[in-house]
Amino acid sequence: MRNLNCIFLILCFNTIVLSQSVKLKIQDDGVLFKEGKDSILFYQTANKELNGKYKRSNYIHPLYSLDGKILTEDFPEDHPHHRGIFWAWHQLYIGDKRIGDGWIIKNFEWQVLSVEALKNKGKARSIKAHVVWKSPLWLDENGNKKPLVSEYTTITVFPTKQNYRQIDIEIALIAKEPNTRIGGSEDKKGYGGFSPRIQLVEDIIFTSSTGMVEPQNLPIEAGGWIDISGALGHEGSMAGISILSHHKNPGYPNPWILRSKRSMQNAVYPYPGANAVSLSNVEPTVLRYRILIHNGITASEISSQHIQYRKEG
Repeated sequence: MRNLNCIFLILCFNTIVLSQSVKLKIQDDGVLFKEGKDSILFYQTANKELNGKYKRSNYIHPLYSLDGKILTEDFPEDHPHHRGIFWAWHQLYIGDKRIGDGWIIKNFEWQVLSVEALKNKGKARSIKAHVVWKSPLWLDENGNKKPLVSEYTTITVFPTKQNYRQIDIEIALIAKEPNTRIGGSEDKKGYGGFSPRIQLVEDIIFTSSTGMVEPQNLPIEAGGWIDISGALGHEGSMAGISILSHHKNPGYPNPWILRSKRSMQNAVYPYPGANAVSLSNVEPTVLRYRILIHNGITASEISSQHIQYRKEG
């Protein structure tokens, strides 16, 4: 009987742990999401820089594994402009004038005007940030930097469920000036858009809906989701990140830039990246992604999650 009671208490404890609500705390420098005592992620709203360079905000870092290890990198030595989970583009044009580079953070800055906590049903928690893009190359008559693009980004974090945690990110872009265009790198790689910079290990494995994927120098056609798994957890335990693209994203299914060492992973938009695309000043360009943080998940489970993502609209 004592053993049965112990098993019952363990099951109840696990149920309580897994059913905790996500909490968020809006701070001066950003927003911290937690579940119980465990940190989930931090959304950076204040500017950070390295020795006066690479000033950035409006990105996620740190992002934590289910066992509490930091998965993302900020200011990595090989590419100090990379930052956690970020979304950025090399090309920003107004008409024929080149206005800064948000990827390498040259003549470009983000100003987070506001962050609000949204009301959620259930135990998930969401924030919505209003961000404007600015550049010293685009000034008003008084010499002040004018807003170029309004960005409205929503981040929703769900409680841990079995062996994974779900994070939804929606990025809506509206031009503030006529004839505004964005584009990726102007080489054959054409990278730009949604880009997690995660810590990589020797045994890293990339999987898509079509099976295992070998990273290439150029973009890869690999369907609507990519999983990156390996010894990413504490003491080399198995952990992974699945990146799911929404089927309504423009150009879906977009190619992927994948790297096994010293770089980011990128859901390429637009494609080809060298061809800049227009942003409307009326209808937002909306990009949606779902992140699954897990400690071991099968391709069929990820595919099921991607089907569910599609059903949600």
